[in-house]
Amino acid sequence: MADIKKEVLEIVSMVIEKEPKDIPLDAHLVQDIGADSMMALEILAALEKKYRIVIPEDKLKEMTTVNKIISMVEIAKKR
Repeated sequence: MADIKKEVLEIVSMVIEKEPKDIPLDAHLVQDIGADSMMALEILAALEKKYRIVIPEDKLKEMTTVNKIISMVEIAKKR
């Protein structure tokens, strides 16, 4: 779990160009951090590639915080 948390945070921080320490796990990525829909797609694509999982695009609107993204990755990995 700690690995997924760290890796997801690294991907998010790389895409939105902020340091991982500057991204609270419960902060809203769009409203609080300044991410946009293109960044969300980049994060989604990076996660699918890294973990060889598929996250349906309709789940994008649920990817609002790092914690929610971590949960989605964990659920997708179990499939």
